[in-house]
Amino acid sequence: MNSRLLSQLRSMGYRTGDWVLLRAFFLREIRNRYAESIGGGLWTLFHPLVLLGIYALVFRTIFQVRFPELGQHAFVEFVAVALWPWLAFQEGIQRGAQTIRAHAGLVKKVSFPNELLVVSTVSATFSVHLAGFAIVLSTLALFGGGLHFSGIPIVLVALSLLFVLTLAGALLCAALQVFIPDTEQFLGPFFMILFYATPILYPLSLVPGEVADFLGLNPLTYFVEPIRSALLQGQYKYGLGETLVWSATPFAYLAALRAFRRFAPYFEDFL
Repeated sequence: MNSRLLSQLRSMGYRTGDWVLLRAFFLREIRNRYAESIGGGLWTLFHPLVLLGIYALVFRTIFQVRFPELGQHAFVEFVAVALWPWLAFQEGIQRGAQTIRAHAGLVKKVSFPNELLVVSTVSATFSVHLAGFAIVLSTLALFGGGLHFSGIPIVLVALSLLFVLTLAGALLCAALQVFIPDTEQFLGPFFMILFYATPILYPLSLVPGEVADFLGLNPLTYFVEPIRSALLQGQYKYGLGETLVWSATPFAYLAALRAFRRFAPYFEDFL
């Protein structure tokens, strides 16, 4: 995050005390959801592994899917490097959307920037999933996966911006959830559709031209593709789509934050 953007956030109300409060919320989220629950922590890592195993069985073993982008890599590697970032994005928004209602008592009794609850939840979710991502990448490399760790810098940039995009989506959904309690019911089907509209299980080269143009409207494509290209081919993939989406992401977050803060004074009336 550059200094200009940081100064903008501070000018919008982030004070030193808020950063301390954010840290407390973050640590509480990690402790309550993961550290004090062995099942919760293990499931966060085990669930993606189960999904990865199912996708490998269905697409690689049963349908015997092959395409040039695999090269010397296994299908598991092709999917794994994109699956973990996607799950961090999906779960970050879904958990973030529930945060304000889940802390209704705190929101109604204590005056503080409510967005800190959403930010802490998304941060905790991303931290745990990225820890699992690091473990998976290390395991793949250990068993001769042929990953290009020279691409880690571009991966870190992409993941950082994906985190910012997740924050934007979580803030909007958290605000909507207060006024429209059924919002979370729509997120499940929405993310199922978005998952298959994101090139995680397949390369864009297999998609017909008209459909590929439609998938080009999906911003997740411009995070998944560079991450995969950097780790599997060691290539720096950054085209017009990445330029537009990556540049717009911080502004999308600022717009979502402004909208959230505009609605926040009315939360108490609907909780």
